[in-house]
Amino acid sequence: RHRPRHPFPSESSGAHRHLLSGCGGSGSPEADHSGPKRDSTPQVLTPTADGAVVYQNDVAAVDASNTSQGYVMVNYNGSCEKIKLQITGPDQNCYTYLITEHGNYTAFPLTAGNGSYSIQVMENIGGDSYVLSLEQTVDVQIENEFLPFLYPNQYVDFKADSNAVKKGSELAEDTWTDLEVVQNIYNFVIKNISYDEEKAQNVSYGYLPNVDDTLASGTGICFDYAALMTAMLRSQNIPTKLEVGYSGDTYHAWISTYVDDKGWVDNIIEFDGDSWQIMDPTLGANNDSKSVKKYVGDGSHYVVKYTY
Repeated sequence: RHRPRHPFPSESSGAHRHLLSGCGGSGSPEADHSGPKRDSTPQVLTPTADGAVVYQNDVAAVDASNTSQGYVMVNYNGSCEKIKLQITGPDQNCYTYLITEHGNYTAFPLTAGNGSYSIQVMENIGGDSYVLSLEQTVDVQIENEFLPFLYPNQYVDFKADSNAVKKGSELAEDTWTDLEVVQNIYNFVIKNISYDEEKAQNVSYGYLPNVDDTLASGTGICFDYAALMTAMLRSQNIPTKLEVGYSGDTYHAWISTYVDDKGWVDNIIEFDGDSWQIMDPTLGANNDSKSVKKYVGDGSHYVVKYTY
């Protein structure tokens, strides 16, 4: 079956959700509740176009004022209906986005760390043909590695008043550790969001999740689940990577979170085209990344393609 060129998983028509025991399951040590509870107050970072560093022409503008925070803001104000944005980082991985809002700045993440990024705004001139309208190279030095995975962006879009943020705060109440927050949010999403097979079969190229719509409707596809969980976790100040890639020929989506005292817990939540699974966090805590990825799939074929 044809797989989209854009970094969205090909959804299985027979996809089902599968809940494992996950955090706190058999064999997991009991969490230490002897100290104070964790603060569940939302901490929502807001990307802004400050105007201090702007590259622009008659049709587009790139605001690079806050690259140290791990993002750029892009605004298209021309007349073309179909606009693409390509960002190529120091790892030479090219991310292709669709600019869906005209006349407003949209945040796009810089997920490849420090170094040189090429930013290209392209206008459609018919069919699959595009012309380069604005190109700029930006040198990026991010203040700390977690910032790109705490801010909202086009794929993980949330604000301080988002219902998803409020629900994430509720789910984080009465917890002592970040891992408990991950467990609560995962269990809520799996139990309350139904997989929408019809939507999966008809999703259009460039589809963008809306976390509040997913929460309100109680239905969604792979990226809706992942974006909702990521938004809730980021708003709880838990750095979270929404990653997609391949294990063999199977397209996967998974979430990696950074947990204090444990570091990045890789692939803690995984969608394998068939089911969602949560890994026992003790596996991530007691094994290095290579061992964890081997557990999830054949390490030699496990390839991260995009990180949001």
